Amino acid sequence: MKVLVDTQSIIWFSLNSTQLSQTARLAIEDEANECFVSMATFWEMSIKINLGKMDMAGLLLAEFMDKVDEFNFFTLAISRGHVLANGQLPLHHRDPFDRLIIAQAIFEQMQVVSNDPDFDDYPIQRIW
Repeated sequence: MKVLVDTQSIIWFSLNSTQLSQTARLAIEDEANECFVSMATFWEMSIKINLGKMDMAGLLLAEFMDKVDEFNFFTLAISRGHVLANGQLPLHHRDPFDRLIIAQAIFEQMQVVSNDPDFDDYPIQRIW
């Protein structure tokens, strides 16, 4: 199964936080699953770090990205198809980064690890 891990979930996973649900952790750690992190996640993080709204436990963004690579996650680039799918989404969710992650999940037929119940308004399967 292909699994797209959203921003908050990858942060909690990398910090080994108990805020990540057991179901989500098992899906991420299941070697049968291919786990992806969207470039939109790193883009969102770069903005929040720059604004002082996010601290990555002392890691620079590049170091965090390297850490995600060490987990054997794949980085999902933002494609034309993702952008076009994003433009077709109803406005159930206003966060542009979450909307892009949702569009990518729909376009790529992936399940999404997220604690955000607003994702349930879209035709995706949310793991939490």
